[in-house]
Amino acid sequence: MTVDVTILGAGAFGLACGWAMARRGARVRVIDPAGIGAGASGGIVGALAPHVPEQWNEKKAFQLESLLMADDWWAGVADAGDDPGYARTGRLQPIAGAEALARAEERAAGVAALWQGRAEWSVEPAPDGWSPGTALVIRDTLTARLHPRRACEALAMAIREHGGEIVRRGDVAGEVLHATGWQGLAAMRDDRGRPAGGGVKGQAILLDLDRRDLPQLYADGLHIVPHADGTTAIGSTSEREFDTPDTTDTQLDCVLHRAIAAVPALTGARVIARWAGVRPRARSRAPFLGAWPCRPGHHIVNGGFKIGFGMAPKVAEVMADLILDGRDAVPRAFRTDHLAPWKASE
Repeated sequence: MTVDVTILGAGAFGLACGWAMARRGARVRVIDPAGIGAGASGGIVGALAPHVPEQWNEKKAFQLESLLMADDWWAGVADAGDDPGYARTGRLQPIAGAEALARAEERAAGVAALWQGRAEWSVEPAPDGWSPGTALVIRDTLTARLHPRRACEALAMAIREHGGEIVRRGDVAGEVLHATGWQGLAAMRDDRGRPAGGGVKGQAILLDLDRRDLPQLYADGLHIVPHADGTTAIGSTSEREFDTPDTTDTQLDCVLHRAIAAVPALTGARVIARWAGVRPRARSRAPFLGAWPCRPGHHIVNGGFKIGFGMAPKVAEVMADLILDGRDAVPRAFRTDHLAPWKASE
């Protein structure tokens, strides 16, 4: 087929951008030698959670816009492809002590101003049977969940339904979008010769525990996410140094023990899967979006780190605006202007 846009990488960002452009009529080819969702995007956790309201910046504002548009955006994916397991089920967080309570109430005022009345943040008594172990909790109604692997497959199906293709090998034609994950990010250099970013390994675990209609929990630094298929995911570690990118070890056992200590309702649930993968983290911790300097027709979308799926709807629409229509709405903090053109992952 004649190709308008070639996307290198079939992870969350690459597939989301492919869907946004295919939906607008572009002929899209996605190439990934490892297949759909083979990297960090093929994980099991899928927590789409907002940032806290203080120290507000462009990254937090961008993610908030993405989370607010997510209901309609993922519904469009489901209609065109398959169910990504998305639902805005909310989240509970523990409030431990007077200082934490005061901070939660202060944040409620900031949230009221920022969330535009489209979601709530409140302090409530912890519900019986499913809570992060304190008498009071923060409940927010903006946090959502999806199943990462199902979301990648749903995006791929939606692209195909709109005439695009997902292949392991193929010719590169038209505009080129590099969505090449942590290894591609590490191969890029900034204007001082430093790597633009690298990878942080995460390990997660999946339980045979059906809490599909309940909110996710955030306790002891862990996301505990009930999925629509009757499983519950727990994650994850953050490992800057690692020997193997896709193997689990005793650190994951510690994650499970911490989760059970924080949420006794997890006790006795059967472990049905263990997962490990490497997430792309930019030096600035903000993703890179935009044209590749001095490489006409080449663009970059990378660095989603832990919030790639949460940012994917907005990232996809901004990149579709840029590549298809020439409208540049990339936030200053995300821009690629300082990346060097002379070394790249193809």
